Amino acid sequence: MNATVKISEQDQLVEKSAIRKISIRLVPFIALMFFINFLDRTAISFAGPNGMTQDLGMTAAQFGFAAGIFFFGYIVLEIPSNLALHKYGARRWLARIMVTWGIVAMLFTWVSSVSGLYTLRFLLGVAEAGFFPGAILYLSTWVPGRHRAKILALFYLAQPLTTVIGAPIASLLIQAHGLFGYEGWRIMFFGVAAPAIIVGIITWFYLPDTPTAAKWLTAGERDWLNRELAKEEAGKLSGHGSMTLQALKDKRVWLLSVIYFGLIYGLYALAFFLPTIISGFEAKFGTKFDVFDKGLITAIPYLPAAVALFFWSRDASKRGVRAWHVGIPALVGAISIPLALLMSSPEATVLAITLTACAIFSALPNFWSFPSRFLTGAAAAAGIALINTVGNIAGFAAPYITGAVKDATGLFELPMFIVGALMLISAILAFSIGKSIKDPHAK
Repeated sequence: MNATVKISEQDQLVEKSAIRKISIRLVPFIALMFFINFLDRTAISFAGPNGMTQDLGMTAAQFGFAAGIFFFGYIVLEIPSNLALHKYGARRWLARIMVTWGIVAMLFTWVSSVSGLYTLRFLLGVAEAGFFPGAILYLSTWVPGRHRAKILALFYLAQPLTTVIGAPIASLLIQAHGLFGYEGWRIMFFGVAAPAIIVGIITWFYLPDTPTAAKWLTAGERDWLNRELAKEEAGKLSGHGSMTLQALKDKRVWLLSVIYFGLIYGLYALAFFLPTIISGFEAKFGTKFDVFDKGLITAIPYLPAAVALFFWSRDASKRGVRAWHVGIPALVGAISIPLALLMSSPEATVLAITLTACAIFSALPNFWSFPSRFLTGAAAAAGIALINTVGNIAGFAAPYITGAVKDATGLFELPMFIVGALMLISAILAFSIGKSIKDPHAK
């Protein structure tokens, strides 16, 4: 009896130490990669209203198409890329992805036509394909399910913080207009692309592929992680085979894909057009802001969003992630986003958009704890990639439809009601799917 208690206490100490080391050694680095990834992906949103659309003679629909065509290449190679990561290892594959997208992102510095912009955005999507689901898969294979929501939340903090930190940085780079004879938006593209190449090279040497290869874990910590992860995988295999095709036929995978579509539609409608909406405050409310002021205003909704993400996910980690941890934020976003543009002042508009950002970012990390509850091995690689692929169709649809409807109506109100409707569908489906993917650790 005493021996059992002693072993249990020892396991708890080993568990705590292993998870702490992973949280310190791996999560911040993967989050840095995600920070650079999201900044390079959305850099066009800062370039657009700060000279690029004028220099290239673009309409709102053309800008939306340029923002969205990224996802064509991204979607085509998403599943193959994630299966390659599963085969060759995260260290090699994630390093390859980062260096490749960094090179393509740097070429935006010299783009000279709308067609050239379309081409580079498509190639950027091809280069980035597999990074995000690969990062999710990588982190999911390092920690047991009961710790996954916490680890993914720490990772996901990089996304809202990208705008909090990235928007002012992008604005400062844009204000370097004339440096080396280049327009400010071109300097910005160069400045945000270079870190991807540098960090990609570091990734090759820094990331271990598995806990067994992590020299910074003790033998006891490695044994505990391998034992717990193997036990978890065996449990999932008994209820769901590891066959890739089986995962792609699973109804739960497709329902999760639709939920993710609505969340991503809201995310990218906000990400690509928020700087443009803020630039429109001058005409709508008579306000005047310089480039750096606009960058700071763009960042405002994302700092509270990071705080909301952290505390909402901490609650989910304590209780076990439940359907309402995704459904309630999606419902809040569905209501707040269309109301934002009906407000009568810049302050009220930004407040409503802040509520939307808090909702979207509170839902996303908790959402990604769902697939790993019933998918394992190659099936997990394919299933997570499929969810991300279908969801990221919204990455094209959101900016293109938003831009086209804005051109047709002259206003952003109707496009935001479309966002609200899709997020409402996500909320309804999140509540409905909860029972079929119940968290075994929920309290």
